Formats: sequence, C-alpha cells, structure tokens
Amino acid sequence: MAFKIKQVKYTKRKGFNFFRSYYDVYNELSNKDKVAFIDALLDRQFLGIKPNDLKGLAKFAYISQTNSIDSQVKGYEDKTKTRLDGSDYKLHPTVGGKQGGIDTPTGQEKEKEKEKEQGVYGKHEFFQDWNELRSKHLKKPSHLNFMSFTDLESLKELSKDSSREDIKKAMVGLFKQKNLPNGNTNMQSNPTHFFKCFNSYLTAFYDANDKLYGKKED
Repeated sequence: MAFKIKQVKYTKRKGFNFFRSYYDVYNELSNKDKVAFIDALLDRQFLGIKPNDLKGLAKFAYISQTNSIDSQVKGYEDKTKTRLDGSDYKLHPTVGGKQGGIDTPTGQEKEKEKEKEQGVYGKHEFFQDWNELRSKHLKKPSHLNFMSFTDLESLKELSKDSSREDIKKAMVGLFKQKNLPNGNTNMQSNPTHFFKCFNSYLTAFYDANDKLYGKKED
C-alpha cells in the first residue's frame, strides 16, 4: 500500500497566544467545521494566509475572531519586521479601508489613541454603554451590573485592540438584529455571546445588516 506523504509547512513563528474565545467558538462547531476553523486559524497565525474558502458556521466562527487573529499577526510582523507569507515587509499605517474583513473608518486609530489617553475601558464603562444602548434600541430596561471572570478577560483582550466607539457600534449591531435563532433573545442580554461574535456584529453595524440570521419566516 502506498502512503501519501503530507507536505510539511515550515514556519519561522514559534507560537502564539491561543485565546479562550477561540476555544469557545471552536466548541460550538461540528467536527467538520472544527477542522476547517482550526486549520484556517493556524494557517493565518503561522503562514499569514487569510482563508477564502471557509463556509457556513466555520466561516462565521472565524469572522467572529478576526479582530484578535489579525491583531496577533500584525503584532508579530511589526515586531519582527517580516511577513509570515514571505512577502516584503512594509509598515502601513491604518487609514481606513479593509482590515481583517471589516471596514475600518478613516480616523479610527486616532479614536483609539484618544481613548487610551482618557483611560482604560473597563467593566463599568462597558455596563454604561451596554445598558444605555440596549434600552435605546430594544425599548426595554437594561440593568447589567455583573460580568463573569471569563467575560472580564474577554473584555480585557477586546479593549486592547478595539476602541470604545467600535465596541458601542458592535453592541448596536447586536441589538438591531430582527430575527434571532429560535427566538433566542438571551443573545441580546448576554455579554458572553457578544464577545464571541464581536466582529460579526461590528460588520453588521457597518453594513446596516439587521438580518444576520436570515429573514423572519411567515
């Protein structure tokens, strides 16, 4: 019997931080989608290859983590002044356009720097924004005042790479969804879900898409 030897993928990078959010979305997938998601994640982190053939839930899972994944890759490439994909290294400041599959508005980096000067975006600021925007868009009282340790860690990681303005926009992207899977309104009152799918809801905001989960059936 002849055995096919799989080509070894050689990389310069020795490792990266595997965030809890990666594991959380991974565990929500079927075995087939798990393989597709983890392959895409590893190829991006070690080879700099952005996935272009992901489908279904594997694609949704990857998009939800794009912000963290691309930030890790950019951090490594800027530090080592090399490109994981082997291309020439050039440091380009962010001035708008596409980044990690999400439209980033001109001036976003200035917003981040301004907020860094004003202080850290912590749970109290998150509670304030969440309750204000949830009440406004869902037309119901909102009194979130507790966050689990896992959520606190997720917020800490998210606030490293995302401005307060983007976090608020993603909240609006969540709260404006018209049709939730199986009518699960808990998705709009659960920060854990929000952190897992942050990039999806930020994209939904910029696309003015309130039907991420499809149209409501008659």
